[in-house]
Amino acid sequence: MYSIFREYDIRGIFQKELSEDLVKKIGYFLAKRVDGDYIAVGYDARLSSPTLFAWLASGINHAGKRVLDMGMVPTGVNYFSNFVTFEVDGKEVMPAASVMITGSHNPPEYNGFKITVDKAPFFGEQIYKLGEEVLQSHITIPDNPDFTPIPAKERYIEYMLQNFAHLRDLEQPIVADCGNGVAGIVLEPIMGGLGLRYKGLYCEPDGRFPHHHPDPSVEENLNDLKAALKEGDLGFAYDGDGDRLAVLTPKRSIKGDELAILLARRMENPVVIGEVKCSQVMYDEINKIGQAIMYKTGHSNLKQKIAQTNAHMAAEVSGHLFFNDRYFGFDDAIYATLRVLELVAKGVDIVAEVEALPKVYNTPELKVPTTEEQKFTIIEELKKRLQTTKELPTIKEIIDIDGVRIEFEDGWALVRASNTTPVLVTRFEAKTPQLAKYYEEAVMGLLKTIMEKI
Repeated sequence: MYSIFREYDIRGIFQKELSEDLVKKIGYFLAKRVDGDYIAVGYDARLSSPTLFAWLASGINHAGKRVLDMGMVPTGVNYFSNFVTFEVDGKEVMPAASVMITGSHNPPEYNGFKITVDKAPFFGEQIYKLGEEVLQSHITIPDNPDFTPIPAKERYIEYMLQNFAHLRDLEQPIVADCGNGVAGIVLEPIMGGLGLRYKGLYCEPDGRFPHHHPDPSVEENLNDLKAALKEGDLGFAYDGDGDRLAVLTPKRSIKGDELAILLARRMENPVVIGEVKCSQVMYDEINKIGQAIMYKTGHSNLKQKIAQTNAHMAAEVSGHLFFNDRYFGFDDAIYATLRVLELVAKGVDIVAEVEALPKVYNTPELKVPTTEEQKFTIIEELKKRLQTTKELPTIKEIIDIDGVRIEFEDGWALVRASNTTPVLVTRFEAKTPQLAKYYEEAVMGLLKTIMEKI
């Protein structure tokens, strides 16, 4: 059961792992850690989410805190609720924490909790210690799903309509695929309120995800959107809880690190944080106009780094885009959509600008199965071997902030341990496809040798 308490969130199979007893304890012991009386809770479209809400609320109430219910919302609305006040019992209050009940892009039987405390991500050791306390406790918590409703969704929509009023009646044709997740709950009122020319696909929330799985990082999940795009259209696809974005044109998909370049070029002296999987092109291009910082993968890590550095934004290749410039420093695919449309409104030819970037060839994430016990041991052994190995091309630099990123003369290789599954994640980039393949074969061969000896 310890495995459901993960680096960035709590995640497991409904009832099998996320039982009533366990979830009530999560609510109780989390609430005990919160300084403040009010904890805002929202949930995604999964069929198990309302039940988990009732269990979680029972635990929070048993700890003497108040539950503020925002109902079904995207994760961005949940994060947003930490930065605004709501009228409760005749006074204005700000949540001291929030919990988003979501399985994100996982299969329908999964669900989980993304937690924010005092406007900061609750993750890593905080989650692990919470898990220890929950699993060691024998407390019995009665049913008490009382809550006070708050209009978080309405406040969010109002905020977007006010802050992006300059996009009103933009003529750019848009196709948005919500994948039957929760993005459409706020995306459609915002698009309609701004008078935008959009067509929505699967914007009705349905936790069974009947049309395709809501994970825009998997190409086959984008097939319906690609089919709907006509010449001149701009497409957007969202994951199940609306914090991750894919941007498409009829000609190509645009990755998160490419979008970061386009967005940073419209900022003054931008400071941009990228994960270790981002292309070297992103770091080089942003360093020409500002400062690029390489950091760990993971939404919690990047939010924390933004808070530490006061960077303008952060980006993951997978489509998590975090804006601290004119926003609150968290990942929100709906807000990111509006910032991309802002580029169009300013006359930016998105496709032409992306295609003008230096050409490199990179692989998708290639995963190497291992075990939870061995994955970090393999990484440590790889670091040692890289100091003496003659099996690889000339190494310029070894970056070990998250796994190992090996910088070669004309590209790089990444090997890192996944924080959520028992695999090693690898990625390779070079100036030619042949060189990228060469890096891949050389590093994979070294990994194989290490794994055979462990």
